[in-house]
Amino acid sequence: MTRRLDPTLYLVTDTLLCAPRSVPAVVAEAVAGGVTAVQVRDKTASRRDLLALTRAVQEVLEMTPHVPLFVNDAVDVALITGADGVHVGQDDLPADEVRALLGPDALIGVSTGSDAELDAVLALPDGTVDLVGIGPVWATPTKPDAGESLEPAGVRALAARARAAGLVAVAIGGIHADNAALVTGVDGLCVVSDVCAADDPAEAARLLRKEIGR
Repeated sequence: MTRRLDPTLYLVTDTLLCAPRSVPAVVAEAVAGGVTAVQVRDKTASRRDLLALTRAVQEVLEMTPHVPLFVNDAVDVALITGADGVHVGQDDLPADEVRALLGPDALIGVSTGSDAELDAVLALPDGTVDLVGIGPVWATPTKPDAGESLEPAGVRALAARARAAGLVAVAIGGIHADNAALVTGVDGLCVVSDVCAADDPAEAARLLRKEIGR
């Protein structure tokens, strides 16, 4: 059964930034500190390794059934593991095809960074997409090909359109505790390095939640 989506603090994992700790260990600490959703992302991993990583993170999240698990891009891994959802980018499988594969109960997220990309999502049948990731808010070294920075005002404008259509909107890209409060008008914030690279992922998550204000 798909878990309810609370996108307040959405963690996207980065295996290299988590090192020398394991990704599941960082996820466990981050969730203890207030992370509400997790996306497993490792662009360099083989499918076999990504499958093992996803299963290991699933085991951690069994202790917190309110936190859903997304797989980045890999629909096959999501199908095999029974993950709660998939997040796809503009160059990945089309969202409607992903919905057809995963069925009506999966959570599906799509990355958007412009009005045209959001238009394409909004043109899909109702229920195809649950969440849009809007960004990058600011330039970020964890995804150098993410496109032109939208800045907070640009994110708010896109998020307003998405939320009016009934979609969950989260912001991503260059978000840290010292600028998180500037990103408003969204349902949640996605972070990578601020938690994955933190000496204390739980404390990093707690600080982000404090800055978000919920």
